[in-house]
Amino acid sequence: MTYLSEHLGLVIGLGASVLHVLGILASIHAVMKARTSQGAIAWAVALVSFPYLTVPLYAIFGRSKFVGYVDARRVGDHEIRDVTIKLRDEHVEKIRAEFSESETSCQALENLARMPFTGHNEAQLLVDGKATFDAIFDGIDSAENYILVQFFIVKDDDLGKSLKEKLIGKAKEGIRIFFLYDEIGSHALSRSYISDLTEAGVVMKPFKTTQGRANRFQINFRNHRKIVIIDGHTAYVGGLNVGDEYMGKHPVLSPWRDTHVRLSGPAVIGVQVSFLEDWYWAARNVPELSWVPEMVLDRDQRVLVLPSGPADGQETCSLMFTHLINSARKRIWIVSPYFVPDESVLSALRLASLKGVDVRVMIPEKPDHRMVYLAGFACLQEIEGTGVKIYRYREGFLHQKVFVVDDDLAGVGTANLDNRSLRLNFEITLVFADRSFAKEVETMLEEDFKKCREVEPGELHKKPFWFQVAVRVARLLSPIL
Repeated sequence: MTYLSEHLGLVIGLGASVLHVLGILASIHAVMKARTSQGAIAWAVALVSFPYLTVPLYAIFGRSKFVGYVDARRVGDHEIRDVTIKLRDEHVEKIRAEFSESETSCQALENLARMPFTGHNEAQLLVDGKATFDAIFDGIDSAENYILVQFFIVKDDDLGKSLKEKLIGKAKEGIRIFFLYDEIGSHALSRSYISDLTEAGVVMKPFKTTQGRANRFQINFRNHRKIVIIDGHTAYVGGLNVGDEYMGKHPVLSPWRDTHVRLSGPAVIGVQVSFLEDWYWAARNVPELSWVPEMVLDRDQRVLVLPSGPADGQETCSLMFTHLINSARKRIWIVSPYFVPDESVLSALRLASLKGVDVRVMIPEKPDHRMVYLAGFACLQEIEGTGVKIYRYREGFLHQKVFVVDDDLAGVGTANLDNRSLRLNFEITLVFADRSFAKEVETMLEEDFKKCREVEPGELHKKPFWFQVAVRVARLLSPIL
């Protein structure tokens, strides 16, 4: 008995020593790699002091770059590069949008996107679930060659079954279908749903961030993009996933407020490039697709496709929002279901308002993620007294990701104003340098503002003490929410 006790004590002591060594090594890694000094200090202190808990957490949440995706893209780059070189050499100059010398703010966005604004596009705002999925299903019905589908969340409910039936029907017609879903966002998706589509001929792949030996604990990254592409000439991009709640059927959060866009024109090719890179990570092949841009000759909306994610060399999404806020001269309205921005975005919002810009942020009254909701209160407190106006949407749950800048720039996409979208998620945003589209977004948001209440200063201080403590704890955890 004594021998067993001594042996067990030795094993425990050895394990504790290993964890402490790993904690020290991980703390050095955190100091070298963490994005901010605050984050480096927090991780380093926790890893050295409490390695038993924080070493596993650091393995999961400590990475800020999705290196495996970069490596996979590099391996497959010759095939993807052939596509992009052909686009550049044969089509870019014909589809590149024209800008006046005074429209300098768009150049930075082009550099972030690593592709130009294109002209001769046509976009249609799709407000809420019915309009969005009616349009998507019509697009699927019209497909003659192939369909690309990508969603963060796919559920085997009424809407999910309707999508499945549509795709199975088109697959039986001989239409090629490539379906990409996030393994974490769609963790509850049934095996029968996947097998039904696969047996019908749909090529279906999860976007697995954990594939590869070095990535087995890498569950902190998500592919948050929502894309449907028809034959390379029409794309649907926006905030809606596949689930009955997006159709306004959630028992608590309904009605669900969301926005998507139907896009036609050369910009669709940019959406397709984004899908192709994600597909290569998941499937390690490059499907044969159409890369000839189709111009909408009677329309000339200028559109930029701006993908962002943890494989980027720069923090693309954070830089996009910071640039948009800094470039605003008259107004910037931002709508996001989650408001936990980083310090650079918060500072840009404060400064813009102090310059006299009409800065408005619309967020939900009802939360769907309690911790993110609580962390947002701390951010709201940090911008009090600067003139930034915060509105809470009161009729159901607000999930759209939309912005409008001045009178001539607007955007619709998948990116939220939180750390996950700014740094950890793969996102996509359509930016429109077009007065008519910006006006449509303005009109849409004016109707939404009528359903909001403006947040009063000091709202957090009116909450119970326990609530204020929970807000501070949530704020500390915001980098991993």
